[in-house]
Amino acid sequence: MNYVKAKKHLGQHFLKDLSIAQRIADSLALAESTSVLEIGPGTGVLTRFLLQNQLIQLTAIEIDTESVIYLKEHYPELSLIEGDFLNFNINSLFEGKPFCIIGNFPYNISSQIFFKALEHKDRIPAIAGMLQKEVAERLASPPGNKQYGILSVLLQAYYDIEYLFTVSEQVFDPPPKVKSGVIRLKRNTTQKLDCDEKLFVTVVKTGFNQRRKTLRNALKSLYNNPQATHPLLEKRAEQLDVASFVELTNWVASVKQ
Repeated sequence: MNYVKAKKHLGQHFLKDLSIAQRIADSLALAESTSVLEIGPGTGVLTRFLLQNQLIQLTAIEIDTESVIYLKEHYPELSLIEGDFLNFNINSLFEGKPFCIIGNFPYNISSQIFFKALEHKDRIPAIAGMLQKEVAERLASPPGNKQYGILSVLLQAYYDIEYLFTVSEQVFDPPPKVKSGVIRLKRNTTQKLDCDEKLFVTVVKTGFNQRRKTLRNALKSLYNNPQATHPLLEKRAEQLDVASFVELTNWVASVKQ
């Protein structure tokens, strides 16, 4: 298949099962016409199906020059940005209007992509795509297990997250050493958390940075009163859901005063 051969020499892994590409393209489950940004289209295996969806007004951003040349030749109708999503000014996209994100996200920067999307959560009602299975499971994980982490909490505060399906390594050329997972995030009704949101992020990150410790020990650098106490301090970070982290954030704010 030419879309595989075109980039195989770059040492990347390319999806060769078009039925999987179709399922990923459909995973946004759009109900109305929507602007969509595809991150890292590569040689367009996902792009071809996105362009066929009449509800999607597609723009793609690609950092690799050879991929850009290939895409311009094979998909001249595609609105294409040559650049790095992580350094791109999102505010310049789609005239400030809402848009969804989709992609076969590069494994090495997938977490960074979601952190950046989170900064623009009020403009991004949905995100869907494929990433390393372990990371996909982490984002969708409920509290109470080792997969649950910082990005799980921060994303779940504002998005409902579904793990949709697993993708075998055998549908790639060449096969990677890990399986992939496809997830979908849909913006929930939370406009603002009932706490100081910057402190919330600090509490979550600090708690998980020493996740084996109880929160009493993990968070002691955040408040100056060693006598102050709260029942949640006896738990570990992975045991708390979003609401509990909000409660704990408000407590930290009160004892810092």
